[in-house]
Parts: sequence; C-alpha cells; structure tokens
Amino acid sequence: MAAWQAEGKQWRTEHRRFEAARRAARKGGGAPDADHPGPPPTGFSLLPWLLLGLGSFSNLLQGRTPNPWIGGMGLLAFNSLYIYVTFRSFDRCRREATSTRVALGLMGLLTTGLALGYGGDWLTFFPLLGLAAGACLRGPWLGRTGLLLAVYAGAVSYVRGGWGDASTIGYATFISSMVTAAILGLSEAVRELRAAREELARRAVEKERLRFSRDLHDLLGHTLSVIVVKSEAARRLAPGDMDAALTQITDIESVGRQALTEIREAVTGYREGSLATELTRACSALSAAGVEPVVRRSGAPLAPQAEVLLGWVVREAVTNVVRHSDAGRCEITVEGAAEHVRLRVTDDGSGEAAGRPAEGIGGGTGLTGLTERLAAAGGSLSAGRSPQGGFTVTAELPVGPAELTAVAATASAAG
Repeated sequence: MAAWQAEGKQWRTEHRRFEAARRAARKGGGAPDADHPGPPPTGFSLLPWLLLGLGSFSNLLQGRTPNPWIGGMGLLAFNSLYIYVTFRSFDRCRREATSTRVALGLMGLLTTGLALGYGGDWLTFFPLLGLAAGACLRGPWLGRTGLLLAVYAGAVSYVRGGWGDASTIGYATFISSMVTAAILGLSEAVRELRAAREELARRAVEKERLRFSRDLHDLLGHTLSVIVVKSEAARRLAPGDMDAALTQITDIESVGRQALTEIREAVTGYREGSLATELTRACSALSAAGVEPVVRRSGAPLAPQAEVLLGWVVREAVTNVVRHSDAGRCEITVEGAAEHVRLRVTDDGSGEAAGRPAEGIGGGTGLTGLTERLAAAGGSLSAGRSPQGGFTVTAELPVGPAELTAVAATASAAG
C-alpha cells in the first residue's frame, strides 16, 4: 500500500504538470511540452481481469459445484495469489524475488487442481495464470515459458473437456501471457526513457551552468585585474605625466568595452579567441603592472581550437601573475612540435600564485577549470613553484588529426 500510494502521488504530480502544459499550449496555440503520464503503473490495472472468474463464483452460489467449501477456499486462495503476484510485478526487484516466483508456482498448482477437480468455468483460471506469468516473467525466456504454459493448459483442459476446451484455453493462455508481457514491458520502457530524458536534460543544464560560471570567472577575473592595474598606473602617472595617464585611461575604456562584448558572446556560447590576441593583451596587462613581458613563439601555426584553449591558459596565468606574484619579469613561451604544442608561463616573483586557494589547482576555480578543459581535449596542465624561484604554468596539447576533434568539442563546449 505504501508503494502504491507513492506511485499514485507521483502519477498525480505528472498528470497535473501535463494538464498545466496543455492549458498553456492551448493559450499559445502550440503543442504541450510534457507527455501524458498515462495510467499509474500499479497492479490495479490488472485487477479487472479477475472478472473472468465470475463463472466459477456463480457456480458456487448456485450450488452446482461439488464440495463448495473447497472450491470457495480455492477461489479465495487463487485471487489472493494473483493479487500478490501482479502487484509485485510492477517493481523489478520484487518481481524477480524468490517469494514472487514461489507464489506464481503455487498459482500453477492451484489452477491445475481446480481445473482437474471441477472443469468447465474453472478452466478460465489458466488465462489468468498466463496473465500473471506474463506480468512476472519478462525476459528472454518468456516466449518458451508462455508456449509451455499454453501447451500445459491445453493438455489439462483436454483431460476435462476435450479438444474444444483444449484449443480455446491453450490459445487464451498463450495470448494473455504474451500480450501482458509486451504491454507492461513497453510501458516500463517508456517510463525509463522518460526518466532518462529528464536526467539528460538536468545534466545538460548543469553542464551549461558550469560552462557559463567558468567563462565568467576567466573573463571577469582577467578583465577586472587589468582594469585595477591600469587604474593604479593612471593614478601614479597623473601628477607628473597627464598624457601617459590618459593613455592608461583610454586602455581601461577599451578593456571595459571588450569585456562587455565578450560577456555577451559568453552568454550566447559563441565566443572564440586566438592565441595571438591573448598574447597581445597579456603584454599590455603585464606592462601596466610593471612586469616586463617576454614572448617567444616557435613551430608551425596551430589549429584554431588549440589556440582557443591555449589562449585561456595565457589569460589565467597572466591574471595570476598580475594579482599575486610581485614579479618583475614574465616569460611566455609557445613551442610547437609535430605531435604536441607546449605553452609555458614563468615569472620571477615570490611564487605565491599557487599559494592562493582561490587560484591554485587544488582549491581554486581558474586553473582547475583549465585542467578539466585540457584533460577533455587529451592535454594536461601543471602549475607550481619553479626551482629557480617564481611560478610556472605549463600546458600541453596534442595536435594530431585524431585529437583535433576532441579539442574542437571541448572548445565548443567551453564557449
């Protein structure tokens, strides 16, 4: 009863959601975006078939059944076993339990005894037995089981009523078992597909939220750091060199406008970038922070998808240098080879970029997100203090034909 109440509550919730979607669709002139939940998946849907036993019950009431107390007890026991088996058949774990199979076996023995003892209307318990077997026994052995049960029912019916009853009861038993198993199996598959679709939709929403939050972190963290650095530079330069201060203020305006554009593109998920653009911005940000930028690039041109990922690494690494390192020099090296490309960002600062929980691989979101992106593309990212002092971020990406698809998928998912 508790399971039935839970199923009924869930069905009523889905039905109310469908009705609300249908009313909204009628107002908008479209189709509802929710599927009809159908009847609740419980054993109550199989109870009406017990009406097949009304003939035997009528015989008991009219006194046409020998030993009516035995017949009445047999009818009650059969109905009880039928209800027990069919209600447990809507739960996979309980359906495959030993107690359910034992109850089904007892139904078979009881049906055989009642059919051989009374015949006539009591033979209709075989189709009910087939219905219970079809609800309980689903799987590769169902066809053989249904066929054997139909042959057995026909043989018992032949003993009591001849070929007419044998063909009718055998056919009805086979059809009831096969049709019941097909309908219930299809209904269960539909429910599982609906649940899987809802789970996929939920995961897609979570993935998009992660992408958006990661993009906003990378965009705003870098942009706000550049704005703060250039604002401090403008404040220092204003008393003695107004033209230089105005140049920094102009850069702040340009960075702000570019940030607005990138945020709009991040929202729509179509933002692309290039490594050359990020290197230029990195040099500007480092220079404004009083850090000498040194850029070295060698090797063949990279695929656009690889440049997008490496551009993210440059952006995040330079942001950490500007924020935390107190460095005087920052080297950015891009080395392209036949099978992979390596990007290394090294500074000569205090090495505190990794020491900040907000930015480190272990506890932050910036380098952590980049590590995930590069790993999904078949690459890797490492960060830590250099033996000579300072901090180093190293990223590697494969550039072979087999890996470009993964890189492209990652870059597209990242925006």
